[in-house]
Amino acid sequence: MTLSAIKSELQKATTIAFQLPNGELVAPHFHVTEVGKITKHFIDCGGTIRNDEVANFQLWEAQDYDHRLHPEKLLNIIELSEQKLGIADLEIEVEYQMKDSIGKFGLEFDGTHFQLTSKITNCLAPDHCGIPENKMPHVGQWKAKATSCCTPDSGCC
Repeated sequence: MTLSAIKSELQKATTIAFQLPNGELVAPHFHVTEVGKITKHFIDCGGTIRNDEVANFQLWEAQDYDHRLHPEKLLNIIELSEQKLGIADLEIEVEYQMKDSIGKFGLEFDGTHFQLTSKITNCLAPDHCGIPENKMPHVGQWKAKATSCCTPDSGCC
């Protein structure tokens, strides 16, 4: 979802709800503590230099049960960020505090809730990395290690 798409949905909304990939809703007393632009400048395993930019929202829950973020307030925060930070109509990435670490999610809208969607890693240069396509791992195909440490004959490295 892009900034223009969320702004369009916020203009029609009366409330805001974010839903995690497991179906749970983010607590209704969440705050959007940051709206920004993240730039990633990197080189892939094939030697190609790449740039990636996303608009970033950080969702945060406090023990502040008396306040709720209303659509017009989030719309104002987004528009201020666009003006002051020069953010273009970028795809949105959402950060949310999970149990042990910050989770990063994509964002979609299902007509009722803003859906935090799972993000995955991928090889960007499969023709250069030497792993045959039929051996490239896919989500859900990783095998759990049998022990907590590797041994030379374990096949884990």
